[in-house]
Amino acid sequence: MANSGQKVVLITGCSSGIGLRIAVTLAKDEKKRYHVIATMRDLKKKDKLVEAAGDAYGKTLMLLPLDVCSDESVRQCINNVKDRHIDILINNAGVGLLGPVESISIEEMKKVFETNFFGVVRMIKEVMPDMKKRRSGHIVVMSSVMGLQGVVFNDVYTASKFAMEGFCESMAVQLMKFNIRLSMIEPGPVHTEFETKMMEDVAKMEYPGVDADTVRYFKDVYLPSSIDIFEAMGQTPEDIAQCTKKVIESNSPRFRNLTNSLYTPIVALKYADETGGLSVNTFYNLLFNFGPLMHITMSILKCLTCSCLRRRTISPN
Repeated sequence: MANSGQKVVLITGCSSGIGLRIAVTLAKDEKKRYHVIATMRDLKKKDKLVEAAGDAYGKTLMLLPLDVCSDESVRQCINNVKDRHIDILINNAGVGLLGPVESISIEEMKKVFETNFFGVVRMIKEVMPDMKKRRSGHIVVMSSVMGLQGVVFNDVYTASKFAMEGFCESMAVQLMKFNIRLSMIEPGPVHTEFETKMMEDVAKMEYPGVDADTVRYFKDVYLPSSIDIFEAMGQTPEDIAQCTKKVIESNSPRFRNLTNSLYTPIVALKYADETGGLSVNTFYNLLFNFGPLMHITMSILKCLTCSCLRRRTISPN
């Protein structure tokens, strides 16, 4: 139970990665300003979180089961919070999907949207009425740079993030009237166990029904380039947690928060040309015409990206 003066923070998807680090970072706040409700679909996977939380577990951090794909689970979770009072909702739960679109079934695509889009919508719908009554609250959504700029072979994942960005951009206007803030956190590549395993798995997979050229472009062109980008520009879950903490502690939190300033020029390409040709052609040339040059550039960037620059990239200001 939260102490007087503590803000109640509910976070989805806390079994590992970004969600785990956000939960631990807030629970270990030196001023003890937060009572963290960390949620996950299967509480059997709580061990990493409990270990990382240390003494904070059972004091400033508690656990609740939550499946964002289930209306009933979402309702039960919020009902288990005292007075249904949540000051800050952090929507972090998400799934990825990578590969040639011809090889992905419609059912697989629906599962991505069920978590990444409808899961967020369910959570917002459940907490929003109480926040409106109190005329207070902050909703944070873990989006992605791919919610702003499409990335080849990430078609479905990107689409789910674009949908979420559009939904939240629309909601933010209404919520301001009730003194409720809505903030998007938009990381680029982040080093997590989930990302590493996914990259390893897709490299080994066969893609029946997909033409040989597309499979070759995916495995021999896209994946090596993606690994280069991860190594040169990737952040850690701790980086994203620190950025999220800064956003919720801001007196005037921004709606969009790119966590990695190295991506700002890439996103800017899209808005510099209303026809869309500049960004599409740039990414095409980077991937298919200037692959070796990009590899060298990423290698140099990796060497130049010192700890000082990485500290700058996690500031939302």
